[in-house]
Amino acid sequence: GLWWSAAIVAPLVLAAAGAALLWALSGGGDPAPRSRPAAAVVPRDSPASAPSPAARLRDLYRGGFGVALVVGAGLLFLARVDALGGARDAAFTAIVAVLALALILAPFIWRLGRSLAAERAERIRSQERAEMAAHLHDSVLQTLTLMQKRAGDPREVAALARRQERELRGWLSSGRTAAAGGLAAALRAAAEEVEDAHRVEVDVVTVGDCALDEGAGALVAATREALVNAAKFAGDAGPVSVYAEVSPELIEAYVRDRGAGFDVERIGGDRHGVRESIVGRMRRHGGDATIASMPGSGTEVALSLPREAR
Repeated sequence: GLWWSAAIVAPLVLAAAGAALLWALSGGGDPAPRSRPAAAVVPRDSPASAPSPAARLRDLYRGGFGVALVVGAGLLFLARVDALGGARDAAFTAIVAVLALALILAPFIWRLGRSLAAERAERIRSQERAEMAAHLHDSVLQTLTLMQKRAGDPREVAALARRQERELRGWLSSGRTAAAGGLAAALRAAAEEVEDAHRVEVDVVTVGDCALDEGAGALVAATREALVNAAKFAGDAGPVSVYAEVSPELIEAYVRDRGAGFDVERIGGDRHGVRESIVGRMRRHGGDATIASMPGSGTEVALSLPREAR
């Protein structure tokens, strides 16, 4: 039959050979380029990256030969099936011509698409590098200059370094951090205020997040008061840590310092910061606060607020 005879096999072999030649010429079979170190990248307009005239001429000959093979295969097929001279076979002729043209152009279209994608990726990387350079100039380098001017004040230098670390971490993790206005963001903001006001290091870890409604706002305020107390009485003993976790049923926050500690039973009635700003505030909003401390073992303030109580 027609579909398994010399009328179809010979043109098919010629067309496949021509298409393979064009495909190899266009670079369509090369694997996707991998990222290389900046030092190994050769600019496109450098002499090392430009093909020699002999290579260009050789590629031109190979391309012309591939086109000739594909076109010849189409003509041979049309001649074998007696479709060249009949008007009734005009549609069939057009289909074969379109297929031949597609075989010729497909490798180059593929190469063009890959080139455009690579150029777009490189443009995005260039923009990211420019943005990073601008941010480093506007923040990190200026902070380093300020630290150099205040080298005689170790606490001020430590505070500047800590503030810059927060800013840089927030910038690097933008898009993955909690949404602005949530509980996690409010806790970080409170910690930053205490750090700046009392020159003490505060480490904040949050697991989960929720909207900052009245109850969650009370928990943030109580956490801030606990941080202020820790900064006042245990700021020289090391960093203060804050751990907060949000579950479907409960919001919990823990503030721990490494200070000298105290006897909880001997808290005086005049300590309104503990009794009212922490314990009383949490209980008024349906939550609870407990303080665990012993002389020489530091202090931990545990805050809890049921979600349904908000």
